[in-house]
Amino acid sequence: MIVLDGKATSAAIKDEIAVEVEKLKSAGKKVPHLAAILVGNDGASQTYVNAKVKACEKVGFESTLVDLPANTTEADLLKTIDDLNNNPEIDGFIVQLPLPEHIDEDKVTLRVAPEKDVDGFHPENVGRMSLGLPTFLPATPNGVMEMLGRYNIETSGKHCVVIGRSNIVGTPMSILMSRNSNPGNATVTLTHSRTSNLKEVCLSADIIIVALGKPNFLTGDMVKEGAVVVDVGIHRIEDSTKKSGFRLVGDVNYEEVAAKCSAISPVPGGVGPMTIASLLQNTLKAIKSK
Repeated sequence: MIVLDGKATSAAIKDEIAVEVEKLKSAGKKVPHLAAILVGNDGASQTYVNAKVKACEKVGFESTLVDLPANTTEADLLKTIDDLNNNPEIDGFIVQLPLPEHIDEDKVTLRVAPEKDVDGFHPENVGRMSLGLPTFLPATPNGVMEMLGRYNIETSGKHCVVIGRSNIVGTPMSILMSRNSNPGNATVTLTHSRTSNLKEVCLSADIIIVALGKPNFLTGDMVKEGAVVVDVGIHRIEDSTKKSGFRLVGDVNYEEVAAKCSAISPVPGGVGPMTIASLLQNTLKAIKSK
């Protein structure tokens, strides 16, 4: 059984990006500059954004963190986005989700200039992805594709079941896995809360990608022998035996499922680091496309 090690794979990608940055520096060209907007004090979001800033330092990017209070108005956030859109020093930026309830996430997504949308969420970039045109691919789905590719997981002609249909992971994941590419060329079933025979569908899958947001949802009896399982979920579960008071688990019951898999991604250390690596790849792409 192969453990799809996102930590090691993302480190290799960062090393590749660092070489590219050195080439830009040597040629006297601009170094990529990634900015992140964080609204409020959500603990998980703060941890994630801090990891992105550290990753920028590691590869030689410049980075800017715009830290806004939770009571920031929608109008003020949109103005901040406009400022970054119009700042020639910023090559790409993200607005960390989730946002406070009083802010419309769709308005925010639409306000980010497509050429700086390194999260790949803007409808223009989603449309280009759907058509197979060059664009910024959504960071988490692209991270999964990179992982599958670098571990030489065969996807062509395989049945891939995606659990969860969010615009951020599930839906773009289904598009990327079905495209005429490598990895890709899979026959994809996109499942969700209204799928009535989910267990039967999963048992027919060669590859299962779980992005549902429910801890330990996928159990051993839902997976056939030799399947490949990618776990996109991450949750904090209270655990008094841990110094931190909690442990991290995914959407997959790892102990049960791993015993049946030919390959599986762990949580933590699987898809999470790959998401950040993909974000860095998009930012490098942003500066090269100018």
